[in-house]
Amino acid sequence: MPPPYPISPARTYRLGTRQSPLALAQAEEARGRLLAAHPDLAVDLRPVVASGDRVQDRPLAQIGGKALWTKELDGWLLAGDIDFAVHSAKDVETLRPAGLVIAAVLPRADVRDCLIGAASLADLPRGARVGTSAPRRAAQVLHARPDCVIVPFRGNVATRLARLERGEAEATLLAMAGLERLGQSAGVPLDAAGWLPAPGQGAIAIECRADDAPTRAMLAAIDDAPSRASLMAERGLLATLGGNCHSAIGVFTRAEGDHLHLTVSLFSPDGAARVDGTARFAAGDTDAPARLAADLLARAGPAITAHFRG
Repeated sequence: MPPPYPISPARTYRLGTRQSPLALAQAEEARGRLLAAHPDLAVDLRPVVASGDRVQDRPLAQIGGKALWTKELDGWLLAGDIDFAVHSAKDVETLRPAGLVIAAVLPRADVRDCLIGAASLADLPRGARVGTSAPRRAAQVLHARPDCVIVPFRGNVATRLARLERGEAEATLLAMAGLERLGQSAGVPLDAAGWLPAPGQGAIAIECRADDAPTRAMLAAIDDAPSRASLMAERGLLATLGGNCHSAIGVFTRAEGDHLHLTVSLFSPDGAARVDGTARFAAGDTDAPARLAADLLARAGPAITAHFRG
């Protein structure tokens, strides 16, 4: 069936991306899928150094949160300087600027985290330093091993691995999807059912202007429906939770035929408090994630709810 709007093969589409190695690898994956779907298309990469990449000596929560990964590309999109932008879905804020839409979600990669520096959390020596700046990872480490010490680690994959090599920590955690997209193999994957990933982890989201019908039609050809359903369920959960940069949230989504099964845990930042919940619902049910979020907040104690708006 032809797209509802004309796609101009003569047009050169401008793809915006962060300039980090992983972001560029994700942009190349998106471009490759687009060219396979539309062989006559021309797609140029337009890299930008995001604010989150420029400032690496402080946690994101101290300097502006997830918006630091997207604000430059958001500005370019809204100004018409690019036609679409590629993001790691876990880095995209839940509330987006008016006028932008997630037009495609690529097939989701491995959602698991990878522990580097030890065979398991249990194998870490007492008082081990674990390098991470992610509240979710820090809380899960401290929940399992309250004796460990969290050392702030920010930067790209190579930067964090180099800090580990220099002995700044005994272990760190990275996303399997990022390692695989960079062609790297390191560490031990952690079972996603027991060590919950970040919402959106492993997914690549492509945004464009909501009123740009030709670009939306062009991007629809590479939209992966199961990955979109999982991502939107997780983003719906986040919208009701109303978390912030200090909120520790882990989510694991499994597809079961035409249904989704969500496993969710909320933690206090120090890992001492935890509340868990699950839900099974039809893919595309936008109300079920919101109900699960409301149930979690109703059962969570103040050490957790202090970090969610609800």
